[in-house]
Amino acid sequence: MTYNNIIFIIVLIIAISYFLSNFVRLISFLKLGKAENRTDQPFVRFKKVLVVAFGQTKLLREPFAGLIHFFIFWGFVILLSAILESIGEGIYSNFSLSFIGWLYSPLIFTQEVIAFLVVISVLFAFSRRLFNPPKRFEGHSTAEAYFILGMILFIMLSMFGQNSTKMLLDESHFSNLRFISVLISPVFNQLSNQSLEIWYHIFWWIHIGFVLLFLNYLPFSKHLHVLTSIPNVYLSKLTPKGALKSINLSDETLTKFGASDIEDFTWKQLLDGCTCTECGRCTASCPANITGKPLSPRKIMEDLRSRLMEKGLLLTKKKDVSQLQKQFVGGYVTEDEIWACTTCSACVQECPVMIEHLDTIVDMRRYLVLNESRFPKELQTTFLNLERNFTPWAFGHSTRADWAEGLNVPQMSNTKDIDILFWVGCAGAYDDRAKKVSRAFVKILQMAEIKFAILGIEEKCSGDSARRAGNEYLAQMLMNENISTLNNYNIKKIVTTCPHCFNTLKNEYPQFGGNYEVVHHTDYILNLIEDGKIRLSKKINAKITFHDSCYLGRYNDIYESPRQIMSSIPGTKTIEMERSKDKGFCCGAGGARMFMEETIGKRVNHDRTEEALALNINVIGTACPFCLTMLSDGVKDKEATEKVVVKDIAELVAEAI
Repeated sequence: MTYNNIIFIIVLIIAISYFLSNFVRLISFLKLGKAENRTDQPFVRFKKVLVVAFGQTKLLREPFAGLIHFFIFWGFVILLSAILESIGEGIYSNFSLSFIGWLYSPLIFTQEVIAFLVVISVLFAFSRRLFNPPKRFEGHSTAEAYFILGMILFIMLSMFGQNSTKMLLDESHFSNLRFISVLISPVFNQLSNQSLEIWYHIFWWIHIGFVLLFLNYLPFSKHLHVLTSIPNVYLSKLTPKGALKSINLSDETLTKFGASDIEDFTWKQLLDGCTCTECGRCTASCPANITGKPLSPRKIMEDLRSRLMEKGLLLTKKKDVSQLQKQFVGGYVTEDEIWACTTCSACVQECPVMIEHLDTIVDMRRYLVLNESRFPKELQTTFLNLERNFTPWAFGHSTRADWAEGLNVPQMSNTKDIDILFWVGCAGAYDDRAKKVSRAFVKILQMAEIKFAILGIEEKCSGDSARRAGNEYLAQMLMNENISTLNNYNIKKIVTTCPHCFNTLKNEYPQFGGNYEVVHHTDYILNLIEDGKIRLSKKINAKITFHDSCYLGRYNDIYESPRQIMSSIPGTKTIEMERSKDKGFCCGAGGARMFMEETIGKRVNHDRTEEALALNINVIGTACPFCLTMLSDGVKDKEATEKVVVKDIAELVAEAI
């Protein structure tokens, strides 16, 4: 063993010990969070890791940036073998992975190819940040990114230098396979063996030194995601995307609801904060942020990590935390940020490491509502209406079925022989514009000779708005009362025209014993068309663009049904907006924003309406009463009502029958 080997072993032990101590400290920080089971269905989780983490599918939603990261990621995965070989050489000078036999030659060739691609990718990343940075990088320090990219570049270049000098010292060192290193070797041709040996060790120490520096820099940087992203993907929730986790309100030991600080979040939510790559994809897709609101999903994750490091360091050392004057809610994250969220889930959709921003935001809302009674003043009226009238609006509950007068619509209290229950929803029962959709859907059902009924005054708000506004107590009260009614009638299949009701009935009612087959009216109408129960024979000459409801699309992956229906209507021509399907833009009404004033920045519905109007269309198609209202208001505000109308899919179908 040489003196060089001894020095390296000492350095290696120090570096690994320092890294492990910081890693263990990080684990102790995560333990400050609440317990949560995220280890069920291991095979499903492993498949998600293969697709999202190793397949980089989320990153590739932006092809150019995704490919850069794809090569850098896989470069490090594959080049771990080269790093391990270098570490082995540091311990024992003649160490080599050649003991793997015939696999060694293709491994060496692959290392060269991948290292070259990593260098190219890093240079592209440098130039992109310098000359054409994405808007999502604005206002965010790139110094750390340059530092990381620089380290990666030095690791790759020093590896090429190490291989080049070693080939000149030992001609049998697979020079026929190291095609990049061979190109560099002429630079060192004139050097003596003694000089080559010195240069080899210089390159080796640069290479391994940056590797160990990178390893120990990770726990203190945004690139901690190199260690946590794969576990975070594996541990991501497997429950329906549109389902919020419930609070056990019958637990008498609970003295606090929601989350105001680190100890109130689950360990997985804290891991989300540590895993944030600060790429900004979440914020770049956030409708609140795009329209000038203070909300930035990225900032919330960054703040969560900062607070965890700040408070965790004191708590794990059992020091007094009273010196920390501010808590997370109010200190790091403002109430304006929390209430700006439309719960559209664009942030969750775009996050490449499966961070669940939405659950964290709703937990903070729950704290403000249930513990502090602090929420926008408009919600006070909404909550009171839900308690007294079982609807967000100030309409009497006794008028809930008035929209159906003259349509001969049966109610469950008067009939038992039905194929489906038509869940009307609050908007469909009370809002003048949405009532036309309810009537159109009834016409379709009657034309198709479907046996259906409504609950009438026995139907109450599904609880969606209350739940996403943080009022879990009120939401569960409404949910349980509805479930009792539905189970009393032994309801099996429900069809609704409201994506918010659809999502809640389908994905959240099972949490409380309400298990039903729930179908959105676009899927149901498409089936009627395909089964030949209704015929669309009347021509409608119109250019239509379809606006995707967040709760129908991103939450429940229903994108094609409404488009297939529109293409079945004679005379129509469909034109897609740039932001459509899973990259669609919110109307601004979700998360109970429908019932709150929009006083900061540009109105979300105006942004979306402008995008639609720019296509020079005649009709904006929707499949959600909230979207219908917001886009109708947008068209009116833009003084385009004489040129463009907003219609639900059911209305278009009813016209075409």
